Amino acid sequence: MNHVLCGLAANVSLPSELVDRLIAVADADIAADLARRADLSHAQAVALASRVEESAAWLAYAGLLTAADIDPVTQPDGALALLAERAGNPEWARLFAEDPVVERREKLAGCSGLPPDVVETLAADSDIRVVAELALRATPETATRLAEHPHAEVRRAVAANEATPPAVLAALLTGEGLPPAQRCLVCDREEVPFAHDPQCPRLDCDLPSGASCDGSHESTGHETQHMAIRNPATPTEAVVGFVDHPSLLLRWALAGRPDLPSEACARLAVDPNSGVRADLAENPAIDDALIRVLATDRDHEVRRRLAHNPHVPLDVLTYLADTTRIGATLLPRIASASPDEAEKLAGSPNPAARMLIAQRRDMPPAVRDALAADSDAKVVKSIAPHPGLSEGRLRTMLDRHGVRVLAKVAANPDATPALLEDLARHEPTAQKAFREIARHPHAPVPALLACLADTQARPIAAGHAALPPPVIEELLTDVDRRVVEAAAANPSLPLAVMSDLLSRL
Repeated sequence: MNHVLCGLAANVSLPSELVDRLIAVADADIAADLARRADLSHAQAVALASRVEESAAWLAYAGLLTAADIDPVTQPDGALALLAERAGNPEWARLFAEDPVVERREKLAGCSGLPPDVVETLAADSDIRVVAELALRATPETATRLAEHPHAEVRRAVAANEATPPAVLAALLTGEGLPPAQRCLVCDREEVPFAHDPQCPRLDCDLPSGASCDGSHESTGHETQHMAIRNPATPTEAVVGFVDHPSLLLRWALAGRPDLPSEACARLAVDPNSGVRADLAENPAIDDALIRVLATDRDHEVRRRLAHNPHVPLDVLTYLADTTRIGATLLPRIASASPDEAEKLAGSPNPAARMLIAQRRDMPPAVRDALAADSDAKVVKSIAPHPGLSEGRLRTMLDRHGVRVLAKVAANPDATPALLEDLARHEPTAQKAFREIARHPHAPVPALLACLADTQARPIAAGHAALPPPVIEELLTDVDRRVVEAAAANPSLPLAVMSDLLSRL
């Protein structure tokens, strides 16, 4: 891979005539960056697709190619991409439905809006992967028909399809009203009974871990139930009977459904597996009483996930912030807090409550400034990136709390060049601060030069437009490929240098 040319291909300042020269020598790696350019013309897209066949699909998905630009014989991936976008020629669908390459028929089966005769051809395909892909995105009518397919893998795909009618999903979940499946991927390949060894040594084996069949296709049937429980179109009354099912996988899938009745939620709240309880804790279906029960769960992850529940009461959330590591994130309940609730949290004697509301970035100036002056470093870290804070307030934070708030102050969108330069020189330092400074639009040259000395910040700083051109040019020969690509993509790279790099080809 030529990292300089890949970087140039992504450089927004690369003029059109140099884009043309780059297209003329592009390989798949360079084409991947060229295809993402916002200024790529239609003529350039056509030329790139002709040069690198793989790029035709990327360009088609981006809307830069039309059916008139694609030859389905020489550019099958581009043609299939247009069909997926419902912008291709319907005759192409008939061509690919008979294609000897199974991967192309499989891609076609994943397209919507196919002609009825093509759907019929794919539904009768000899390769079960094609039929399963069709079932995964089929219309309600086709999904209903494929639910009775003799192969269990197709039924599993129908169970995952949200367009499948609810009654059909319920039947797939229980098996009632459907003829038994006759085959599965396991008995297609192995003599039954067979259980796939999780440590299978065969290099050519692609059976899933735990796949098994004793003639009843049990592992695929179990996965079909799993897909149906996860499918929001499956009726609630069909899934609640699985609340005490011996399969952990099925109970776990059930715990995330937002339509669960309170009785089912209460049963899952005492599930022996903490993963089930954790998914339930974040589920908006649980009521206030159950929220308070789960707030005292012995498992940390259950309590952490409960904090992300959009309906958790603020007093419970404050308790969780005291007893659980939630992380520096804006929680849904905090984001939806009313102005009165936000003001009450900001004035709480509990620093955990103040830290939660400090994650908001829309606080009134008076509340924001009061939080910025907080005596607790965790609260100050949370509020430090809030827009609108003056340089004086940011410096006061730094004076009071030092390195603990350094990176968050550097992340403030209103940090001035002078402040960022001082942050880059601060002792002791914080590696995260260098990364924040390196990506800050106000970062001055001295601060960026300091960031270049940090291994993790160096690739970020190399792409900063404020770097002097001689420094950018020097970075083009760096030992770190990430730095090279970032420097080549730097919009401040001189035009003469870009032209010279391309003239060496």
